[in-house]
Parts: sequence; C-alpha cells; structure tokens
Amino acid sequence: MKIEFAPLNIPLERRLQTAAVLQWVLFFLLLLQVCVGIFVILIIRNYWFLYIPYFTWLYFDWRTPEQGGRRSEWFRSWTVWKHFTNYFPIHLIKTSDLDPSHNYIFGYHPHGVFVAGAFGNFCTNYSNFKELFPSFTAYLHVFSIWFRCPLSREYLMCFGILPASKKSMSYVLSKETGGNISVIALGGAEEALDAHPGKYTLFILQRKGFVKIALTHGAYLVPVFSFGENELFKQIGNPEGSWLRSLQNRMQKIMRFSMPLFYARGIFQYNFGILPYRKPIHSVVGRPIPVHQTPNPTSEQIEELHQTYLEELRKLFEEHKGKYGIPENETLIFK
Repeated sequence: MKIEFAPLNIPLERRLQTAAVLQWVLFFLLLLQVCVGIFVILIIRNYWFLYIPYFTWLYFDWRTPEQGGRRSEWFRSWTVWKHFTNYFPIHLIKTSDLDPSHNYIFGYHPHGVFVAGAFGNFCTNYSNFKELFPSFTAYLHVFSIWFRCPLSREYLMCFGILPASKKSMSYVLSKETGGNISVIALGGAEEALDAHPGKYTLFILQRKGFVKIALTHGAYLVPVFSFGENELFKQIGNPEGSWLRSLQNRMQKIMRFSMPLFYARGIFQYNFGILPYRKPIHSVVGRPIPVHQTPNPTSEQIEELHQTYLEELRKLFEEHKGKYGIPENETLIFK
C-alpha cells in the first residue's frame, strides 16, 4: 500500500485545526486514565495538602452534575474549539422553530465513534446554535461513569456536559419557564460498534427511557440526524457473530461502554492513525413532537410516543439524505 504523506506547506490554520482535533481524541481516549493516574501519584507521594481538600470538596459537590452542572462560557469560547469545529467542518441546520416556553429532548443520531457533531454543536460556542435557537440552553448528556472520576467531572461540566441519568435529565427538563434542551445520543455504546462509513444502523427499538422522561415532564421530542458522523472513522471489521464483535459485546456488558477498534488518518500521512477524516458533519434538527405532560405514563402511552418518534426520525432522514450524498436506496435500520 502506497503511503500518502501530508504536504509540508500546510497552512497554519489547518495545522491548528489538526492539533485541536488531536487533543480532543486523546481527551476521549485517555481522560479517565490520566485523572486517576494523577490522584494515584498524589497519594503515593503523600501530597495530602492537595488531595484531602479536593476529596473533601468533592464530597459536598458530588450531586452537582445531576443539578445542572457548572458550565463555563469562557471555557466553551476557547479558540481551540473554533479550530475543532472548522476541521471537519461542523454545521447545525434548523428545519423548524421551537417554542422557548417548552423544554425539549434532542435525540441525537447516529452516535458515531465519538459524537463529534454533538460536541461541536452543543458544547462549544463556535457553532451557530445561539443564532438558530437564541432563547435556549443545551446540555449534552453522556455516560455517567465520566462523572465518577476526579477532575474529569470538572472538565466535562465546563462544557455543559451532564450525566445521562434520570435525575440529571429531570433537573434540566423541570425548568418551569422552558428554554432547556437535553441532548442525548440514544444509540449509546452499543451503536458505536456499528459506526461504519455508509452504514445507518440505529440502536433505538429498546431505548424508551427518554420517552418516559419526556412524558413525565411534558418535554417535546426532537429527532436530530447528523449526516457525516459515521464517516469520520473506519473500524476493523466486526460483523454480528464474529469473534471480535462477541468480545466487544461481552466487554460492553461488563464495563458499560464499548471499545470500537477505529482508525482514520495520521498527523503527517493520510493512510492510518487516530485523527478523524476531514468530512463535513451536518446535524439536522427535525420538527418537534408535542408531548402532553403525563406524570405516570402507561406502557401503551410510552409505546405510542416511541413509534411516533421513530416515524419522525425516519422522515427526517428521508427528506434530507439526498442533500448530503446518500443514495436514494439507502434507509435507516432500526435495531
């Protein structure tokens, strides 16, 4: 295989974009290990004057991620995030106006390997989210284990990222005056294993907890499909039934998060590495589905609203797929 090297005269802007995305990938891969490692070193070195005050403060601050977090507009406005969103680039498209007197749940699809589109659009101040939805505040909900690790929880909360838990979402959606949005990649870790270029498989048929929360709080549901999310990385072949997929599924059940064996391009060559491909991401926000508040929804009500959501999600994909180069014969596969 012939190796394709990056040219030497790359503009400074593109170099900065590459550096921004590299640190973001390493953040996802190494954050937990680095944070745990720091505290292990502090304890071994007996730097008690550092870790004892932090753990004392952590004890009293433990519930903050489930109570709206501690977002920092200054942090979200760092120039590095501008380079990150411009690397792909990432775009947010609105198809319908939202009533700011309501709260909403944005179901984000597909999960992809790292939900890059969700991060760029809803966790930084360099998307056009505030222009499209000026009266709203968005919170991205991710796997709760990130918030059980010292330091990583502080870093994530600065972006407005919160745990994907019932308590956390209920807090966001309980705002009486409306204007809050809970964004959640519904496919989760399981769907990440199917994040192959050209594939549109969504793990959604058994995901009904978000529907129950929407009914309980009267939060409107909005499907969001991110065209290009699955094009950022390739994965080592792991079809259903293969030994690799069986191992990944087993590890996902034990650890609660998946380990896709992904690859894309490198820093100085384009054949292999952990940097995502420069593929545009278009996150299209669909039409809101009105939800009547039902404090104790029945299973029938949950099932009916879930089916409505699936229909709207499929419509959104079908209406916009042609704009982003997806063949007419391609369709969503729900699992």
